[in-house]
Amino acid sequence: MTSRNFLTIDDFDTDGKTILVRVDLNSPMDPQGNILDDMRIRSHIATLKDLEDAKVVLLAHQSRPGKKDFTVMKPHAHLMSKHLGRQVSYVDDIFGTYAKTQIASMEDGDVIMLENVRFYSEESLERTPAEHASTYLVKKLTPFVDIFLNDAFAVSHRSHLSVVGFTEVLPSGAGRVMEKELVSLERGVKGGERPSIFVLGGAKVDDSLRVAENVLANGGADRVLLTGVVANVALAASGINIGKANMDFIKSQGYENQIEKAKSILAKFKDKVGLPIDVALNDNKKRIEEPVSELDSDSLPINDIGLETIVEFASEIENAKTVVLNGPAGVSEIADFALGTHEIIKAAVKSDFSIIGGGHISAEVAHLGLGHRFSHISTGGGACIDYLAGVKLPGVEAMKGAAKKYQEAKNL
Repeated sequence: MTSRNFLTIDDFDTDGKTILVRVDLNSPMDPQGNILDDMRIRSHIATLKDLEDAKVVLLAHQSRPGKKDFTVMKPHAHLMSKHLGRQVSYVDDIFGTYAKTQIASMEDGDVIMLENVRFYSEESLERTPAEHASTYLVKKLTPFVDIFLNDAFAVSHRSHLSVVGFTEVLPSGAGRVMEKELVSLERGVKGGERPSIFVLGGAKVDDSLRVAENVLANGGADRVLLTGVVANVALAASGINIGKANMDFIKSQGYENQIEKAKSILAKFKDKVGLPIDVALNDNKKRIEEPVSELDSDSLPINDIGLETIVEFASEIENAKTVVLNGPAGVSEIADFALGTHEIIKAAVKSDFSIIGGGHISAEVAHLGLGHRFSHISTGGGACIDYLAGVKLPGVEAMKGAAKKYQEAKNL
């Protein structure tokens, strides 16, 4: 058992064993079924390489019922074979006779990928691990496997069958993706080396405010710098007239009620929250700099933080020891309004330990070619936000419960 409260690959003798691994290969696809971004597929290669002397059975999903990209896992298996350098066999079955026969006939070093687990209707039901453990999928596959590894951090904020069901009946732990996510994000949440700064932006105001409140309340962040739409909400909460166009956008997104939440955070943690001192307005795609003190009801849409704010925020970020970035600082799809996001990213790589929380800002990091300069780039999206906000993730909690049972059994 490691010093952590979950098990990893290192806690098991996996050689010659059959290992069931829940991976997250959910990828953007074009209408012809081609995978457009294989980042998530590549992320699991480290786990598979560490299991090269085992028999590995992969459980994964692509999209969800009703969506155009809800499809089979064959292209994912093909791409994974390419990146792994050995065959990943696609099995168009989940727990029927064909799947069980294929698993039973595996030899050490074999890797197979079962069919899209969301083709099975019970997969997406929110149930307890014990309830999921009584399903056919768990009952049919369990006799054929020795160990379950959850390597799908990005879906572990959901109590889905393939995420939590096997933790009740099999020795269970984390794959390398999950392990790195938990170790890195925990370091971010607890602050790591000081000073620790969170830079929260983007358009998901409620998520950003949840994270801000959690890390400020538990002492994980020395400072929280706000950008993007969440900064506009906070500016409005602080009494700044951000203009009708910007207030209308906040209302259209359903975030008007978050102004009171922002007021509460500013009142509790006033000196620890950094707000823009100037902004970039969009005048027919032309960048116009404006101090926030000069905004009025007729102000144009705010599409980025201003130059003075960029300089001020970048200086704070560069001098921090731990930096967590989540969400772009502006409308980064428009070149003139990507400046704030890009300068914050460039400043963050100068810190000792830097985390990207996934989503749109990850795409900007890739665009700048700076991914290798960050300590950790989360694959998580919603799971990452929940973790940073202090929410217990069902997949992680199930894994911790399994670790406790495993340790107790070993001590008997």
